[in-house]
Amino acid sequence: MSQGESAVTEPQVSAADQAEPAQPLDGPDELAQAAEAGIADEIPDGEDVGLSSEDGTAAPGLTDVADLELEGEIAADYIEGLLDVADLDGDIDMDVEGDRAVVSVVGATLDELVGPKGEVLEALQELTRLAVHRHTGMRTRIMIDVGGYRMRRRTELAETGRDAADEVKRTGVPKKLWAMNPFERKIVHDAVAAAGLRSESEGEEPDRRVVVLPGN
Repeated sequence: MSQGESAVTEPQVSAADQAEPAQPLDGPDELAQAAEAGIADEIPDGEDVGLSSEDGTAAPGLTDVADLELEGEIAADYIEGLLDVADLDGDIDMDVEGDRAVVSVVGATLDELVGPKGEVLEALQELTRLAVHRHTGMRTRIMIDVGGYRMRRRTELAETGRDAADEVKRTGVPKKLWAMNPFERKIVHDAVAAAGLRSESEGEEPDRRVVVLPGN
């Protein structure tokens, strides 16, 4: 696996981190299970290490470019380790987009890392955010992508938002969409707003969804 010259200095290891090493993960399904278990066990109740809302408002975190690059390096090292124990191939690219670090996995066996409806990718992102949070002590908005999945998904969801807005303009009837995660809902809200209509979210996770509303 290639990561170029992006390795970071080995952090000091606490007594808690010297616990029994994790067993190798048997493929992407166990990767997702590990993410869910890690999040449930290690994030204090009520604490969010990522976005605080789907409108894009971020929790306080690192915003300096150098700090964001450090976030990316920590995340890249962490993902590289997960790929190794899961025996999956892929190269890692790092970038900073606005006030967010972005780490992308490119190469082979990528479908396994995305999973149905991006579920494995979401689990991988949350587990990586937890790892970065534990190193920096700061909340993070870092985004993990695999094989350009999020870019393709962004295009599809923007089109969904525009189509829903067009339908609501024709019929004058609110349009309720399917359940989406906060990342997906944010894209749809933006597309609807760009089309000149208003939208809102209703329901509780994981069944929260966008409703497109008629204009006045």
